[in-house]
Amino acid sequence: MLKELQIALYLFFVFVFAVLYKLSLQYICVFSCVPTAKQFLREEDVMSQSRSIIFVETTDRLEPPHLVSCSVESAARIYQDRPVVFLMQGLKNNAWLDSNSAYPAFSLLSAMENVYIIPLQMDALFQETPLLPWYRKINARQEEYWVHVSSDASRLALVWKYGGIYLDTDVISTRPIPVTNFLAAQASRESSNGVFGFPQRHWFIWGCMEDFVQNYNGAVWGNQGPVLMTRRLQALCNLTNFHDVEDLSCRNISFLHPQRFYPIPYPAWRRYYEVWETSPVFNNSYALHLWNFMNKDHETVVAGSNTLVENLYKMYCPTTYEVLIQGAKRSDEEQQNKTE
Repeated sequence: MLKELQIALYLFFVFVFAVLYKLSLQYICVFSCVPTAKQFLREEDVMSQSRSIIFVETTDRLEPPHLVSCSVESAARIYQDRPVVFLMQGLKNNAWLDSNSAYPAFSLLSAMENVYIIPLQMDALFQETPLLPWYRKINARQEEYWVHVSSDASRLALVWKYGGIYLDTDVISTRPIPVTNFLAAQASRESSNGVFGFPQRHWFIWGCMEDFVQNYNGAVWGNQGPVLMTRRLQALCNLTNFHDVEDLSCRNISFLHPQRFYPIPYPAWRRYYEVWETSPVFNNSYALHLWNFMNKDHETVVAGSNTLVENLYKMYCPTTYEVLIQGAKRSDEEQQNKTE
């Protein structure tokens, strides 16, 4: 009996030690290190079962802007039981391991349990898709919109190969999207490509990749993105205007009402950076697209401004708000005090 009690106590203390050790690692790594298990994962290791939430960064920057950080964090909070995968063009070889401690947003996202930051390798990604010959022939330096065009191609290939939901990096998630096969309308009879979801190897996405190559025109903004998606959908369905806030359906594809992601249309994008007398509730939305491409004035979140976007940050990406927005404000105040 005594021996059994000793064994039980030993196992209990081992368990307690393991829990405390794990908690200590989490405390140390809150914003400063990448969990070791994630360092060697490839996209195919994570993006299985058509359940991933997918973000893509096709510039070479390693420090995500705070809107990107907010988008990824909000998705990680809304889809806690799903992998949130952020593929970055700037991650080459093991550069990301060295960059981790230098970039607050990168560290912030890396520390989140269900966020996986993985190098974006287009040559490998486009293998066994209609996009590979196009990619090998195109001269990226001569493409005016290469960052955007390569993103349009990458999101199609990723959803084709692995399935899941693609989100632009200026989309703040507010609640789970309840459907799987879907496109998002940004206006009546007009699809976006900033949000869409399909299972792995879906025929619609394959057709989109073929269309991408056959009708490629990189000089026309959106031709490989919203225009392509709209063209493909129109070829399959007789699109009609939306009534009330009801979604449409065609060929087992849901065409979601503009209120789902675009309750503020692109001509009114500045409304996100204004103070509202009564804050909107967005009850009909699953996420909010902030139209960052339209933001040529570089409007941003200002701590204490009470703008709509500040309140969205506080609610849906509070860690990004605290670390990147409030942290920057405190740093500016400290610097100002030093110079006075």
